[in-house]
Amino acid sequence: MKLKEAARRRWDVVVVGTGMGGATFGWAMARAGRSVLFLERGRNLLGEERLAGDYAEMIARERNEPVEELLPAAGRWHSPLVDRSGRRERVFVPFVGSGTGGSTGLYGAALERLFPEDFEPGRHHEKGESNLPETWPIGYDALRPWYREAEALYEVAGEIDPLRADALDATATPPPLDEVNRSLAEHLAAKGRHPYRLPTACREGSNCRDCQGFLCASRGKRDSASVCLQPAILEHGAVLISECEVRQVEADEKQVTALLCRDPTGEYRVRGDLVALAAGALQTPALLLRSVSRHWPEGVANRSGQVGRNLMRHAIDLYLVRPPGGVSRYRKQLAYNDHYLTSEGKLGSVQSFGMLPPLPMVLEELQRDLRHAVPPVGMLQPLLRPLLAGVLRHTLEGKMILAGILEDLPYRDNRVLPERDGGLELRYRLGDGDRGRLRRFRRRVARDFHPWPVKRLSQAENNQRIAHVCGTCRFGEDPDSSVLDPWNRSHDLPNLLVVDASFFPSSGGINPALTIAANALRVAHALVHQDGARR
Repeated sequence: MKLKEAARRRWDVVVVGTGMGGATFGWAMARAGRSVLFLERGRNLLGEERLAGDYAEMIARERNEPVEELLPAAGRWHSPLVDRSGRRERVFVPFVGSGTGGSTGLYGAALERLFPEDFEPGRHHEKGESNLPETWPIGYDALRPWYREAEALYEVAGEIDPLRADALDATATPPPLDEVNRSLAEHLAAKGRHPYRLPTACREGSNCRDCQGFLCASRGKRDSASVCLQPAILEHGAVLISECEVRQVEADEKQVTALLCRDPTGEYRVRGDLVALAAGALQTPALLLRSVSRHWPEGVANRSGQVGRNLMRHAIDLYLVRPPGGVSRYRKQLAYNDHYLTSEGKLGSVQSFGMLPPLPMVLEELQRDLRHAVPPVGMLQPLLRPLLAGVLRHTLEGKMILAGILEDLPYRDNRVLPERDGGLELRYRLGDGDRGRLRRFRRRVARDFHPWPVKRLSQAENNQRIAHVCGTCRFGEDPDSSVLDPWNRSHDLPNLLVVDASFFPSSGGINPALTIAANALRVAHALVHQDGARR
């Protein structure tokens, strides 16, 4: 179906975006018999016309083609974002997904539940200057059955964290740890830590590459496109319009009346009884803020002034650890949470990162960072490149790589804004309290690996690491301090929902994808059965 044809009918549900929230929510509504239209700005990657099995940068090098031209077919966002957080403006293309499946096409497929304590952030953090709520508007128990359903839907396999009494539902049995991860688990256990097999959504084959950062060639990774979007279309009659830009949400004072959309043939208005935004925590608020009208001078659904604010992205560092004898390859298999709830405060999780991108990509990234931090260095790049390559090779070879994921707090001035040309502006800085917890977290993680050599790649302050962005349309009970109600409906417009990571009022210290999926199932069930979601 073409956009022009889709605009001729009225849909029960229109879903903008096909990532974890949008595809899961749309699938649940279509399965319940609702007519569902998916609008996806990126390409349709469900077929064979896609670039999979390697980073777009490496494919571009092999083909001798500009990488910018290959990003859409590789499931990658390709428009620049302007970072105005520091003294120097920085422009970069965020490493997030675009196309069917959104960022789940690129994710490392780690699907874990938040801790019960994450739903009461005020008990575990000093608020300081942050916009931290005391509690979420729902508790862990409200999501427990939907966590279970999402784990089954995405075929999550892993072990139960021994430190978590809440994780009562055993997941599928994962493949055994490889030799490298087994040695790390033994080392951590000897240190008094509690490692476990990281729950992941992947049908691992014998040559599994984890496929973090690029599309899986074997389609073994359980992303939202294969798990939810495709079945919604093939089995439940949903319709997908790809390469469709939603330019504006049109609304009167009481409801969304239409979505102004554009494809290569022109602009059309699409109408639905319910509109669910799931374009991601960067694009969803930007769309609402762009949708200025007489009724909504500050942007649609923005009477609270909170749309686009409270941006969180986790503070993530990488740890390069060299075990005795070194390693040639390190898989994404382990995690431990001994530093999640501590006497020094609520910190975060540590988990396998898997493999870093290939050396040429890391080298190019380092050179960009140097040019930004020390502009005169740009003139010396041709001379420095061989030296940098040698240093990097020595730094990376023989190492296993783990990620420390620290919970960052929501601050009103950390935000995303639309640019006039259709781009995005980012403003984000870690708060003083975040930086203090980060220092404590770094010390603790470094001690975990002693006496093995460990080097930290400090990425927590690098705004280009924005894969876990959330919080920009938070939900809550109070219409003056939140954008959405506890059922993810707009406080202002009852036929408008947001079901991507924008709804998080705090970030937790765990990968957000499973919580997004579980919440999407919760909201869909409530809408279908009207057990509290109708106002």
